[in-house]
Amino acid sequence: MAARQKVLVLYLATSALDTLVVGWAQYDGFGDSKPMTGDEDVPPYKTGVDALRDGWRLIQASPLVSHVSGEEFRTDYLKYEFFFEQWHSIEPKL
Repeated sequence: MAARQKVLVLYLATSALDTLVVGWAQYDGFGDSKPMTGDEDVPPYKTGVDALRDGWRLIQASPLVSHVSGEEFRTDYLKYEFFFEQWHSIEPKL
């Protein structure tokens, strides 16, 4: 039996997994859907812990980096990025 990976990227308000999701992206290895960032108004989960409870495995968390004076006003990227994955079995096509 073959398997396909799904990836969920959550950007949280802080470095803690139990804080609110402020941005997200999803990638589906099944190829059935092609979601785009900004397609949905509501995040798939309220917090990173909620994703864990739903069976997503955390595979990477962003490193903690100290803020340099003045950087708290930058808006060029979301700092607290967490990558989750799920694997799903699929029946091979005959």
